[in-house]
Amino acid sequence: MSLAVLVLLAMLPLAVVGIFLVVLRWPARQAMPLAWLAAVLVALVFWGTEPRVVAAASINGVVVALNILFIVFGAILLLYTLRESGAIASIQRGLAGISPDRRVQAIIVAWLFGSLIEGASGFGTPAAIAAPLLVALGFPAMAAVVCALIIQSTPVSFGAVGTPILLGVNQGLAGQSVTERMLAEAGMNHMDYVVHIGVQVALLHAVVGILIPLIMVGMLTRFFGGARSFRQGLRAWPFAVFAALAFVIPYYAVAAVLGPAFPSLIGGLAGLAIVVPAARAGILVPRDTFRFEDRDRWDPAWVGTLQDASVTVRRDGGGLSPLLAWTPYVLVALLLVATRAVPPVADALQAVELRWENVLGTGITASSQPLYLPGFVLVISSLCTYLLHRMWQEGHYLRAWRTAGGTLLTAGVALIFAVPMAQVFIHSGPAEPMALEAARRALADGMSPGEVAAVASMPEVLAQAVADLAGGLWPLFAPMLGALGAFLAGSNTVSNLMFSYFQISAAEQIGLGWSSAAVVVALQAVGGAGGNMVTVHNVVAASATVGLTGREGEIIRKTLVPLAYYTLAAGLLGMAMVSGGGNLWYVGFLLWLVACLAFMLWSRGTTDHHGNRSVLP
Repeated sequence: MSLAVLVLLAMLPLAVVGIFLVVLRWPARQAMPLAWLAAVLVALVFWGTEPRVVAAASINGVVVALNILFIVFGAILLLYTLRESGAIASIQRGLAGISPDRRVQAIIVAWLFGSLIEGASGFGTPAAIAAPLLVALGFPAMAAVVCALIIQSTPVSFGAVGTPILLGVNQGLAGQSVTERMLAEAGMNHMDYVVHIGVQVALLHAVVGILIPLIMVGMLTRFFGGARSFRQGLRAWPFAVFAALAFVIPYYAVAAVLGPAFPSLIGGLAGLAIVVPAARAGILVPRDTFRFEDRDRWDPAWVGTLQDASVTVRRDGGGLSPLLAWTPYVLVALLLVATRAVPPVADALQAVELRWENVLGTGITASSQPLYLPGFVLVISSLCTYLLHRMWQEGHYLRAWRTAGGTLLTAGVALIFAVPMAQVFIHSGPAEPMALEAARRALADGMSPGEVAAVASMPEVLAQAVADLAGGLWPLFAPMLGALGAFLAGSNTVSNLMFSYFQISAAEQIGLGWSSAAVVVALQAVGGAGGNMVTVHNVVAASATVGLTGREGEIIRKTLVPLAYYTLAAGLLGMAMVSGGGNLWYVGFLLWLVACLAFMLWSRGTTDHHGNRSVLP
């Protein structure tokens, strides 16, 4: 069987997702069962994967999905608790006091506060917290989800106090022959090399991420503003770039000085400390004020059940001061840091574990640490809010619990199939990472599907195909492989575990030394972070928190735009870095940035049946 046929077979589950979810716009609860079935059939019939491995991978996927649903539940519970207590009304007034401009509010809540939460937690928690908070502030549900997902890029590589680097890249490279040769050439030990890679990751993110807040507000005004214009968002460029620099400069400095654990966390804190007072003082804020049109002019597709829920909101804020209103979110951040960065606390919470080792004798382990999940922190914060905000009114707090519970039913079906699909895809091959040379020989010799499965899983075959086509241009495509891994696994960490060894092996194959190979592995991590913008897990979870289930495909269509910017910008910059000295790849990188800005300046949309204009078909 040829490599081309194997690649087409490996792409079939992804094609099902793309066609039904994105092109035909089926709800995820209908598209993802088909995608899981396609992955199972390809694994069993064509790949020769054992049925018990497919079953074990699906079981593990269900457990992971339940973990994600716990986070969704906690985020909705906290949001509804704050609505019931009147804290949301107080927060609304506070943000309006900083600036009534929705672009400024999106940058503060999604970009800066979201990055802080990402640095503390990861697990898709920033989108699950920022999206419902933006909805509560008056954003259309779809606009809130798109903004919350776009920022799931720059801070992600250092999310959960550096887990994608300290666990993903570290374990992905550990004990491999290629890694040992690179360490000998560099004269470094393994952990020093991982830290060096982390600095390269921070540099790439810092440069590429400067435009992310601007792209975010451009998407906000283009798709959800009355003028349907990117230009309305671009007029906020001084403030957007200022906010980007306020985050990425301390972010890079922390990575260079302190290592991979705290760049996003400290960057988010520093950014909030710099940007919020500046916005309050009117420094660099846009001269015009962007607001959404009246609710009756919104496209019905933008509206989630969270906006229409019949909740009695205390419009006066319940007499809560802004500080007391924000206290639950401050508590979330503090608890997330304590549960991740304080070893005795982290160890105690992780000790409570539900674990099924060697599921069905396959070596796959399904586990859950319920007290360590961010969902537990969110529930604790909700209970503390009940006490802090004196929510003694009969039925108010119970109503928040009932509403949060209802979200599990709407999001459950999609996630229960989406995550097992990814797990079957990943576990279609051997448990250990493939040897690059062995996989290449196997594919070149035309082995049968069953023989190929002995050395390479479906994602590894896809990776090998792209590497063979790219040759010396591989660094240009390395971020795309990272994004593919994150799309499949729903995790930058898992993407790095899957493909870090592949990336460093590919770098050696095209003759790169230890320093340039570190850049290639960094491109993997950067692409994996960007892939979080479109991964089905994050989209389904964020959509569920605002009651927007069924519109996941349309959201992915929109977030593909910033993902395309991110991966190609990182690839061009990576090619420039590995080429050494001044070279034309830097010119290509700058031209790509100019092209993206030009597209936003001069794009024209089409009018849909609601009379609204959009950029994407």
